[in-house]
Amino acid sequence: MMNRELDALYHSTNQQTLAQWQVTQDIGEPRGAYYDPRRLALAAGIQPEMPAQIRALLDDLQQLAGRDPLADILPAEGFHFTFLPLTLPLYEPGESLPEKIRHLTMCWKHYHAQTIKINALRLVALPGQLLLAGIADEQAMAMRQAFCQQVLHSAWRDELLARHPALSLPPLFWHSTLLRYGATYLPQTLREFFLARQGRDYGDVAGSLKLARINYNWTQCYPLD
Repeated sequence: MMNRELDALYHSTNQQTLAQWQVTQDIGEPRGAYYDPRRLALAAGIQPEMPAQIRALLDDLQQLAGRDPLADILPAEGFHFTFLPLTLPLYEPGESLPEKIRHLTMCWKHYHAQTIKINALRLVALPGQLLLAGIADEQAMAMRQAFCQQVLHSAWRDELLARHPALSLPPLFWHSTLLRYGATYLPQTLREFFLARQGRDYGDVAGSLKLARINYNWTQCYPLD
């Protein structure tokens, strides 16, 4: 996907979300956790330094919704961008990984510690979530495509497909989820938060790739390499 196409996708995603919010003014039905909060998954990604403008954004979000029991806000220590989510949360903390993990680490050795950069960060809204999404450089896009294909031709194919049952592979967005809301739609206060900031450029981030066992928001991260 070309940069202009991804930029257009983020814009159209926001427009679709705004249309849904206009139809439904309340938060809709409650929902359970997006992912198992205790078990760990396998994923590749980066944990970059947090720029000051993003820290301020998270602080504002915490001030607004930190006391809302339905608002699951990304803690600063979990700041990350996923390169490729590989499995659902399958593993108990401390559980040994299957022997075939060597197939995955063999695939990963060509990407370990490579630096990727994600530019033009902006807020993207889903009906019940707020994302911070950007445009990866061409090298990062090519690496993700290549790694995804390697995993699809490895012993981890089924786990990867289970993690992405209805999405294109690799995923189109380059993002970090800042907030997950425990209902179908965000409340009006968080919609207004997004509307006031949707046009802002939050800069760029860069970081070294790692393959890790992680919880859903990367506040627990155990590198495999």
